[in-house]
Amino acid sequence: MIEILQWTTLVAAGAATLSRIPNLVRRKNRSIFYALALLTLAILLSIRGPYLAIDAVLGGTNLANLLLRFIIFGAIFFLALRIAAGFGDSRGIQLIRGSIGTSVLALISVVMLVCFAFMDTAGSAVGMSGLEARSGQNAVLLEYYAAAGRAYPAYVCLAILPGMLRAVRSSLPALLRVSAALLALGSIAIPLSLLFPVIPSALGFLRFVINYTAILCFVGGLALIWVASGRAGRKGGPLSPGRR
Repeated sequence: MIEILQWTTLVAAGAATLSRIPNLVRRKNRSIFYALALLTLAILLSIRGPYLAIDAVLGGTNLANLLLRFIIFGAIFFLALRIAAGFGDSRGIQLIRGSIGTSVLALISVVMLVCFAFMDTAGSAVGMSGLEARSGQNAVLLEYYAAAGRAYPAYVCLAILPGMLRAVRSSLPALLRVSAALLALGSIAIPLSLLFPVIPSALGFLRFVINYTAILCFVGGLALIWVASGRAGRKGGPLSPGRR
């Protein structure tokens, strides 16, 4: 089931990325293409086969996992900015791109790099599973490393969540309100990843369900925005301020 969910999400994200190529060629909303391309690469790196192959090329020390974390940071940054701009959420944009957001990103990145540098990471392992058993220090460092990797996406999603909830309750067209609802659901799911350490091992599959539900909600929400934008264009009228 988990593998099916992973590959389904990869196909959905890849299709969304390919659909943005015409806009990339026209130099229109290129940040969306870059964000979706990064998201697709992040999903690919989270699947066992591709992860092991790529990490082997990088030396077999789980550098692929560190790369995955920063790819996710980049994807969520660009996606959140475009979403906030599309719904006129100036507060969300400020929280992500302003001094607070920059400081949060810098601090979290330093924590991740330091933890990774002091861990024993030899031997490719998807999700770096099993590395905590090597020593007490490794277990502690891995916990901090994983928490830092989840913290920035959670911060960004919480920054745009109020704007999405306002859009759901607004008088926007139905497609946009459904889109906002999906994006809000994704913005709730990602912060739930902060609870991963307290999820019992018997319910470990919930980690995958939460992660991939969030991704599918973001991809689905963006797809509906494009559909709504296309309909507005065919009618010859603006979608609404800041939507394009």
